[in-house]
Amino acid sequence: MRRFLPLLLSMCWISPTFAIDPIEMSNPALQERYRNLSHELRCMQCQNQSIADSPVGLAGDLRREVRQLLEEGKTDREIRQHMKDRYGDFILFRPEFSPRNAWLWITPILFLLIGLFVAIRIIRQRVTLAPTDGSNPDDSGHEGMRDR
Repeated sequence: MRRFLPLLLSMCWISPTFAIDPIEMSNPALQERYRNLSHELRCMQCQNQSIADSPVGLAGDLRREVRQLLEEGKTDREIRQHMKDRYGDFILFRPEFSPRNAWLWITPILFLLIGLFVAIRIIRQRVTLAPTDGSNPDDSGHEGMRDR
């Protein structure tokens, strides 16, 4: 078992390098666009990783598809739209605003406004419930000295 431990550890250490697509594109501008797009698209199998970071086969297929679309001369917007048409809004890490997903954009603002409204009401209630024990804040407890 001790003989296999270094081999097993080296396999675990080397395997993450296969997650990155090793093929470089000939044009540096296309390579940069490819890198940006592959980080904007979500792996449909992993769901919390971009296709650039995912080691699964589906992500590799999506990377090849993005590369092919870039080589065909498609714009970034056309590639995002192609992927969105094929896989739905979920594939985009930054979905576009639309009537279908408007609640995703509006809900945080709505909750913030509700929280602000509740905080203001609580603060106003506490101000009105200030100490009413009959003492005047200007008096510093020296009434007894005046009587003498």
